[in-house]
Amino acid sequence: MGNKPSFGETDLPCPQPRQFPMLLWLLLLLTLRVTPKAFLLLNPPWSTNFHKDEVTLTCRDSLSPAQGDIYWYYNENLLNKKSEEIQIHKTGYYKCKTQRSSLSDPVHVDFSFDKLILQAPHSVFEGDEVVLRCQAREEAKEKRFYRNEIQIQSSFTLQSVSMNNDKYHCTALVRGFWTWNKEISKHLMIQVQELFSPPMLIASPSSPTEGSPVTLKCETWLPPQRSHIQLQFCFFREDKALGKCWSSSPELKLPTVWSEDAESYWCQAESVTPPIRKRSLRSQLYVQRIPVSDVTLELKLPTVWSEDAESYWCQAESVTPPIRKRSLRSQLYVQRIPVSDVTLEIQPPEGQLTEGENLLLICSVAKGTGTVTFSWHREGTVRSLGRKTQRSLSAVLQILTVKKSDAGRYYCAADNIHGPILSKLIRVTLRIPVSRPVFTLTFPRMQAMVGDVVELHCESQRGSPPILYRFYHENVTLGSSSVPSGRAVFKFSLTAEHSGNYSCEADNSLGVQRSDRVILSVTVPVSHPLFTFSPAVPQAVEGDVLELRCEAQRGSPPILYWFYYKNVTLGSREAPFGGGASFNLTLMAEHSGNFSCGADNGLGIQHSEMVILSIIGPPSNKTTLIAEGVTAGLLSILGLAVTAALVCHFRTQRNLERLSTTGTPSYSPREFKEPSRTSNTNPQEPLDPVEPQPVYNNVNPGDSDLVYSEIWSTQHTNENSANSPRKHWEDKEPTVIYSDLKKAYPDDSTEQASIVDSDLEDAVENYENVPCILSALDR
Repeated sequence: MGNKPSFGETDLPCPQPRQFPMLLWLLLLLTLRVTPKAFLLLNPPWSTNFHKDEVTLTCRDSLSPAQGDIYWYYNENLLNKKSEEIQIHKTGYYKCKTQRSSLSDPVHVDFSFDKLILQAPHSVFEGDEVVLRCQAREEAKEKRFYRNEIQIQSSFTLQSVSMNNDKYHCTALVRGFWTWNKEISKHLMIQVQELFSPPMLIASPSSPTEGSPVTLKCETWLPPQRSHIQLQFCFFREDKALGKCWSSSPELKLPTVWSEDAESYWCQAESVTPPIRKRSLRSQLYVQRIPVSDVTLELKLPTVWSEDAESYWCQAESVTPPIRKRSLRSQLYVQRIPVSDVTLEIQPPEGQLTEGENLLLICSVAKGTGTVTFSWHREGTVRSLGRKTQRSLSAVLQILTVKKSDAGRYYCAADNIHGPILSKLIRVTLRIPVSRPVFTLTFPRMQAMVGDVVELHCESQRGSPPILYRFYHENVTLGSSSVPSGRAVFKFSLTAEHSGNYSCEADNSLGVQRSDRVILSVTVPVSHPLFTFSPAVPQAVEGDVLELRCEAQRGSPPILYWFYYKNVTLGSREAPFGGGASFNLTLMAEHSGNFSCGADNGLGIQHSEMVILSIIGPPSNKTTLIAEGVTAGLLSILGLAVTAALVCHFRTQRNLERLSTTGTPSYSPREFKEPSRTSNTNPQEPLDPVEPQPVYNNVNPGDSDLVYSEIWSTQHTNENSANSPRKHWEDKEPTVIYSDLKKAYPDDSTEQASIVDSDLEDAVENYENVPCILSALDR
């Protein structure tokens, strides 16, 4: 224990432990007698400025405002100025002093002729935020900052600077006469001053006796420029914290120390903002023992409050002999400690709440005895939000289900009879979920048409920004837009497919809300209609009922159709649900000519192409012609049949006469062609076929539609029949073929073709070929 350094000791040789306390107090007194230094303030605060700029210097000391004359020095030369402020415009070192201070540290102020300078404020302390400025005489762009030749962000603030040797400079493009020139500033080293000195631990008394109290003090000093900084302290014995750490009081009172408490002690000091922490050297505490003498009994009351201020007395009694005596009554007076360092904390810690959550306000004091009355307030309101009186150093107020009106700045007050002490203001912000958005459509006219540009508007009346809006058509996303406030707008050009349901969504990451659906009907102009007849014939008979059909392939209903004959309106029909419309017309002789139609749905009429229709005679003439044609056809067929029978009979009679005279058949060269005997010697070689020759052709009775087409006479040839004369004559007999009975149709359509096929089948059934057979060969 004797080898440990005592309070304030260093590694240098020190006096004996019993001599050290006296020397320490002497050193402390000498330190307190040192006159504090004055300090300079610059306005503007930059130590580097352009030539011809002007800077105001202010001389201050720890007891500002300064009193008496002020002494100013420029480059160690005394200036003939006595005021607290002076204006300068020359480069050099400046100092000052007041009557109550010593000479300040020199401050170098530079008035530069450069085109580009880097500015940093003067009087920078540990933990300060330092803003650097890159300034040019002319217009500049593309400014870049460098620390130790390494580029950093283009515009920045140095967060919590420390004492180091970093060098800074900047570059920029400065406008010249013809072009932009790159300029580089001079290097700048920021002089960072110590925020507070490392603390020194002082014990009072320095050599306590056993059973006596000891007060430990963590001593440090703040510069006058930073006297508002709040410091917190913590005390340690060896490596164990004593009491409540990080108290605003620089003292810790040990009510009683004993010989076993003679150990190593040290302390730490920390600034609240910015968080700079420093610690003292370790110091040994020596505790003196008291020899045994008169015995005194003590009763320790660990804690007394204002209500403990009453009358107290004690009684002593010897055991043998039993003698009892009592003291006089003594009045105990308890002094209340006023509350101090009132702070307000909120939960959630950042003060960011969503509407509907609960807010906790925690009000606490660093010091204060007795019952403390806590109250909570919101800035701008007269009545308090709540009040609690209790014997504690903190109290909690809960605000349930916060709403938009609860946003603002809050503070609390604490009072224990000595007057209320207020905390600092803390802002509480609310994030409000979006409300159901209102969705609207805007058109350039009363009715939406194809090609119009439509605007979709979506807006939530409530909700914290930014809000992301999404637009939907039949639940398919059209697009999105994020806006900081107000409504979102989405535009597009309409097509026929854009009819349907539209809606929008609002989302600010606190929930999604969907609007009501809005139905959009896009009106499509009608296309050119198609005009047709039913039945579809180029000519019609007078008295027929003809259906006129008009239909537009595109167009929004209802559609009104107009029917025209030679541009004269015949009538109109409406298609309420779209599609086409028909108009029945009883034909008259004067209806031959051009027919057309028009379609209109309110967006302009469209006309079809003209169709020509020819009207022929009345229906009775047609029937008469058909009947006459059929009659003539039948008479012609009958006449031809009789003629063919007579010819066949005549030929048969002639052949019989020849056979009776010669014994061989006889025939005409014109009717049959005898096969060549010289050219075809091979009996197996086939003979050339002979094409059938028409005997009767195209019998048409007048204007009738019936056509008796052809009567053919065919000659059959066979192989060489020299070995079989009988077969030769059988194969070569002339045959008369009545082909068919046809009906002529004006149009060669599929339907007519099928009718012809049916007629042919009937003809086969009603007519047959009538061959002329030479029966004499059988004989």
